[in-house]
Amino acid sequence: MSRKVADVLVDALVAAGVKNCYGIVGDTMNQIAHSIDRSSMDWIHMRHEEAGAFAAAAEAQFTGGLAACAGTCGPGSLHFINGLYEANRNRAPVVLIATQIVRRDIGFDSIQEVDFHDVFKGCSVYCDMILTPEHALRKTVAACQAALTKKGVAVLIVPADVANAAAHDEPPYTVHTRTPVIRPSDDDLDQIAAILNASEAITIYAGSGCEHAHDEVVAAAAKLKAPMAHTSRGKDFLEYDNPYNVGMTGLIGEAPGYHAVLDCDVLLLLGADFAWGQFYPDKAKIIQIDINPTHLGRRHPVEIGAVGNIKATLEALLPRLKQHQDNPFLKTSIHRYEKERASSKAAHAEHPEAAISGIHLTQVINRYAAEDALFASDDGTPTVWMLRHVDTGGKRRTFASLLHGTMAGGMPSALGLQKCQPHRQVISLSGDGGLAMLLGDLLTTVQENLPIKIAVFDNGKLGFVDIEQKAAGLVPVYTDLKNPNFGDVAKAMGLWGASISKTGELEAAVQEWLAQPGPALLHVKVKPMELVMPPSPFVQPEAVIGMAVYSAKAVLQGKGHDVWEMVVENAR
Repeated sequence: MSRKVADVLVDALVAAGVKNCYGIVGDTMNQIAHSIDRSSMDWIHMRHEEAGAFAAAAEAQFTGGLAACAGTCGPGSLHFINGLYEANRNRAPVVLIATQIVRRDIGFDSIQEVDFHDVFKGCSVYCDMILTPEHALRKTVAACQAALTKKGVAVLIVPADVANAAAHDEPPYTVHTRTPVIRPSDDDLDQIAAILNASEAITIYAGSGCEHAHDEVVAAAAKLKAPMAHTSRGKDFLEYDNPYNVGMTGLIGEAPGYHAVLDCDVLLLLGADFAWGQFYPDKAKIIQIDINPTHLGRRHPVEIGAVGNIKATLEALLPRLKQHQDNPFLKTSIHRYEKERASSKAAHAEHPEAAISGIHLTQVINRYAAEDALFASDDGTPTVWMLRHVDTGGKRRTFASLLHGTMAGGMPSALGLQKCQPHRQVISLSGDGGLAMLLGDLLTTVQENLPIKIAVFDNGKLGFVDIEQKAAGLVPVYTDLKNPNFGDVAKAMGLWGASISKTGELEAAVQEWLAQPGPALLHVKVKPMELVMPPSPFVQPEAVIGMAVYSAKAVLQGKGHDVWEMVVENAR
């Protein structure tokens, strides 16, 4: 059989490291599908393309290697877009093979014709079309190299007649991804060291850019005797084996990290592009180091902004730093954090018949999950509980839509993680609203034999939106959800399924659920009025007033029981 362009494309993807491709076959990509079937690449048959993009994004984010998704012309490839925004914002190297109608029909408003250049330009680092068979290898390699080196989404548009055409001889283009060592100049390092050596109340605020630099960050904290707060995306890489850790700041963080950042004299910002300006100190000197020069000083004015890989930069900076001594600022920060953690982990006696707290559910899952489990959560309260109550210990990883803020990413992300890590436990902490959005891909867990464990936090509402409306002084509207028994739904789809609603059932149910050999779903009715509390010093006056106004309005509208339930569920 003569070699076709589709074969060239697939072979180039495999050579670039692609092991899995997520999507739905049809019309314009049938030739490519057959080429995939003959290759070493696995095809994961999704029920919705958006879920496929989430899965590919999670795989790429975890492995750092290239993952792929592929779709048909028009609506098929359009469905990927939300998951591709998620991937691109997380700097996950994903290639989308967006097949297109035949070339002779492009530009005539043909059936299923979509200008993919225009559609995907906002969520990609590369977007181009293979115009002729002679460009197949060269452009596929260019797309892979862009995704891997620029760290983002590459979109390769492939007209059906090009994919079906005979392959041409091309030069042996290959992907090159060697990573240079990047750090600030010696003069910049000397200036940074001079400020740090002359200061006492120093805080390190570290983000996901500190991946692979755990030991260097801890060594810097030890030398500076500085507390280290971290972003939510830096949690996995920094909180373990770190005596200087004081937790997260921000709206979903806690008071120790908040105080450490705002009360310092010098803030050393490492690989962090934290977006919320109100959580930066107004009077402290800020030194920012980041591999991306566009991040420097864009969230808050900084004293020094320097470009560098965090590990390489700290290796060069550490010999320039003087050894600081223990100081009241560090001791106060650590004491505050230890007190907060002890309070968070303290057991709260609940009657066996009591409703289940989402926090308690997360703590129980944390206790029984494997020490190297991978967690993926839906945006909203499951993400907050995961970040606050799942201990990573340097072996676990957590994934959530922290930059894009989309619903429905938890379960599909778990699919991608399980596909690339078949021997690890993968847990999805799903919201009831998020799971329902892409419910069809529960079938993918069975069809593709992906034994993920799904916990559904069913509070019967769009919880975050409900809180937002209350904080604005509004009685919530359009946030309630009429849910099925998700345990029964799971059983009907071929998964193990169960439903619980009482605290006394929780421990045994979680253990049974996690012990299942195949995909399993535990539907948990959680307290509907449990709030996400921001750091205690950062409860904005308008939010307090808003809650008071909401309470008054609710009582006047005959919903006083809701107010009382909210008070009781958040009194602990």
